[in-house]
Amino acid sequence: MTTTLRPVEPLQQHDDGTRSRRYQVCVNSRPVGAVHLATHPFFPATARLLDLRVEEPDRGRGRGTVAALAAEEVVRGWGCEWMEAMVPADAEAALRLVTALGYVQRNRRLEKRLGDVPPELPAGSRGRELTDAEYARWLADGTESYTRTWTERGVPEESARAKSQDDYARLLPQGPATPNTRISLLEHEGVPVGTVWVALDEDRAFVYDVVADERFRGRGHGRSLMLLAERHAVAAGKNRIGLNVFAGNTPAERLYESLGYEPTVYAMHKQLL
Repeated sequence: MTTTLRPVEPLQQHDDGTRSRRYQVCVNSRPVGAVHLATHPFFPATARLLDLRVEEPDRGRGRGTVAALAAEEVVRGWGCEWMEAMVPADAEAALRLVTALGYVQRNRRLEKRLGDVPPELPAGSRGRELTDAEYARWLADGTESYTRTWTERGVPEESARAKSQDDYARLLPQGPATPNTRISLLEHEGVPVGTVWVALDEDRAFVYDVVADERFRGRGHGRSLMLLAERHAVAAGKNRIGLNVFAGNTPAERLYESLGYEPTVYAMHKQLL
């Protein structure tokens, strides 16, 4: 039996410069599933596998593997050099599939359930708002660090810098006065030791950035910064808090695990040869 992809719509060209297309997964012309492909809005050489489904009666027969490989051929024709897929942490079969096909973890999203009582900070530690001068430095350092995060993973500097600047502008349109935003400086014994940026969404809080001053690392301030983020979340009535961590950031991964954060989504990617 032959597994193929059959387009179900013309190639879609979007206003942001991306393209996308939906396909049926077919076995000898019989529809058994679906694939949805798109290009990344900031990284034109990266395609996104937005959806890959095989219906229950046809699972376990290699249909998904063939469909995924066929999808890679499609986006190669679009000029893409990378493919990425977001896989829910509880989708074990999907995770096994992409791993077997050579996808590796780029980053993952973590989440933690919160109680009703804000956690206490260690003695001598307190959080406060940034001054205007501190915010200006924080913004400059943050956009530069975020740019490096992507360039170190192979993204061209121009694209990485554009994404960094756009993301900060989109998420902080009014700077530190942006509604539902908390950007705090942590002091210990009166000395600034780090910053944390928390967004308060409708149903949860999300930590966009947490930085412990490298001069004071190894003293537990990273944990205190995360506790400060959780205090903001609980004070705002949120019972969940999430964040993103890049693969290979071992100290951060260990910290989050020790605090009870669990993976919810894996971002997997693969270089197309």
